[in-house]
Amino acid sequence: MRSLQSRRFRATRAIAAATAAIAWAALTGQVAHADTPAVPEFDDGFGLTQVTDDREVHSSTDFSITVTTPEVADQQKIRIFLPSDYASEPGKRWPVAYFLHGGPGSPDDADAVDALRSDQMITVAPDGGRKGWYADWLMQDTAEGAANWETFHLEQVVPFIDANLRTIPDRDHRAVLGLSMGGFGSMHYAQARPDLFGHVASLSGALDFGNYAVRGTVVATELNLTTAWCAVSSSRGCADYGPVVDSDAIFGSPYPVFNADHIWRSVNPAASDNLAKLADTGITLYTGDNDLVENHTADGVDVVTSRLDKLGIASRAVNYGDGSSLSPTCNGGHNYGCWSPALADYIPRLEAAFAAGATK
Repeated sequence: MRSLQSRRFRATRAIAAATAAIAWAALTGQVAHADTPAVPEFDDGFGLTQVTDDREVHSSTDFSITVTTPEVADQQKIRIFLPSDYASEPGKRWPVAYFLHGGPGSPDDADAVDALRSDQMITVAPDGGRKGWYADWLMQDTAEGAANWETFHLEQVVPFIDANLRTIPDRDHRAVLGLSMGGFGSMHYAQARPDLFGHVASLSGALDFGNYAVRGTVVATELNLTTAWCAVSSSRGCADYGPVVDSDAIFGSPYPVFNADHIWRSVNPAASDNLAKLADTGITLYTGDNDLVENHTADGVDVVTSRLDKLGIASRAVNYGDGSSLSPTCNGGHNYGCWSPALADYIPRLEAAFAAGATK
C-alpha cells in the first residue's frame, strides 16, 4: 500500500513539475510550438546567410526560408515544396524544378499553381525581384542597390539547395521553368548554364529581345510604368515595380546605335547562337495569343521554334490561342488562369522525363 502511495506521490510531483516548467517556459518565451511542422534544417553556405527568425512554415512539405547575400540587396525569400514522402524516405533523392515568377511577383506566386506541389520532385521558387529580370545588372548603384540576380540564383541558390536537400544533383534531374519575366529567365538560365539544366519551360515568356515592344516592356519596369504586361504577371495582380532606376540599368541602352544594345543582343533567348546551346536540352514553350501581351509572346515562340528547327533542335511548342483548348479558366491571356493549367500539362511530362533520366 505504501509503495502504491509512493508511486502516486512521485507521479503527482512529476506532473506538477512539468506543469511548472511549461508555465515558466511560457513566461520566458521558451515554449516550443508543438503545432509547427518539422522541416529540414539548412546550413549557411555559398554566400547565403539565413535570417533564422523569418522562416515561414505552412506544412512539413511547404515552407520558406529567407536569406541575405552580398549579390542582391535586402532579404530574399526562397519557397520550397517537398514531396509528401520526403521525410518518410530518408534514403531517397529527388529531381528539382526551379520556378521563376513573373514581375512584379514573388516566390509566393507558386501558390497559384497546384501542379508545382509534386510528389515526384522538389520545387524551389526563389525570389527574382519585382523587376530583377534574372540578370546581373549593368548598374549596381541604383536605388535598387546590388542586383546580381543571375549570380545569386545560379552560383548560390542552386548549390545551396543541393547541399541542404536530398537532390539528384545533375542536369538530367534539374529543370528551370518560368512565366512572363520568368519565362525570359528560364530560357536565359538554361542557355547560360546548360551544365546545370537539362529541361527548360517558358510560359508566355519575353523570348525575343529583337522585338522592340519587348524591350519597351523591360524599360517600363525600370521606370515603374504600369503596363498590361504587369497587370496579371503576378498572381496578386499589378503591384509596384519598386523605385525608378535608369532605363539603361539592367541591360544597358536598348537602342541599336553604335553597338549600344550589345547586352540586349548577347542575352536574347531568341538569338541563334544562344539557342544552339540548348542542343541537348528538353525545351517546352507555352503561349496564348488572345491579348496584346500574348500576341508578342506568341510571336516570340514562333521566332524561337523557327530558329530551333533550322538548327535541328527539337522542341515542344503549345499555342493555346484563346485558351478554349487548354482549360475553362483560360481566356488566352497573360494570366494564371492559363499558366496554371499549362503547368498542369507540363509537370507530368517533366516528371516522366526525370524518371527516365533523360533530357529529350
